[in-house]
Amino acid sequence: MHICGMEKLSLVDFDRYTACTIFLGGCNYRCPFCHNAHLVCDHTSQPNITIESVLDYLKLRRNCIDALCISGGEPTLNADLPVFIQRVKQLGVKVKLDTNGSNPRMLNQLIKTDLLDYVAMDIKNCTSKYSLTAGASVDISNINASIELLKLGAIPYELRTTLVLQLHNTEDIMELSDWLTGVDKLYLQKFIDVGNCIQSGLTAVDMEQALEYKRLLSKTIDNVYLRGY
Repeated sequence: MHICGMEKLSLVDFDRYTACTIFLGGCNYRCPFCHNAHLVCDHTSQPNITIESVLDYLKLRRNCIDALCISGGEPTLNADLPVFIQRVKQLGVKVKLDTNGSNPRMLNQLIKTDLLDYVAMDIKNCTSKYSLTAGASVDISNINASIELLKLGAIPYELRTTLVLQLHNTEDIMELSDWLTGVDKLYLQKFIDVGNCIQSGLTAVDMEQALEYKRLLSKTIDNVYLRGY
């Protein structure tokens, strides 16, 4: 497991909890709008923060840190992820996982062994444009399997879609609405170009259009929210 970055205190990554967030290197996608290009495309050149240093920090700050958020990259690519999370949970720290949902087998293992307290899963686009938006060939059956796991309701979760003007249109959102019927919660996130994206020249969907997408999705999803608008 290559831990490339660590945000020691976050008040926004896990609602209602003070959190520490770590960023794991490596990903099987190449989403053009990804703002962690250095973690995705060249993570071996990034700093390597040891597991022990993360655990030591959590021990030191256990009175003020409620949770650890594990992001990336794609964390579920790491076979040693369950063992690491077990050690975190032994400290009495909650764990939130950010994932693209491409590894339902790992996700299922983590849920069934009570290693997760919350999952945030990215939904890149409707199925017909999924691989285009992910920048890689995507097995939609894996994405579906992860969605169905979360819909079982064993742990709280959210799905989230980053809206990009060049990648999402009304037809895509309508298809997405049909596909995600019955999920509990979906966040529509504003794309922000921080200057480190895999592809340049992408722009955000404006507020008016985002509100229209929210209206369309709310027909089949109970809880649809805007984030960053």
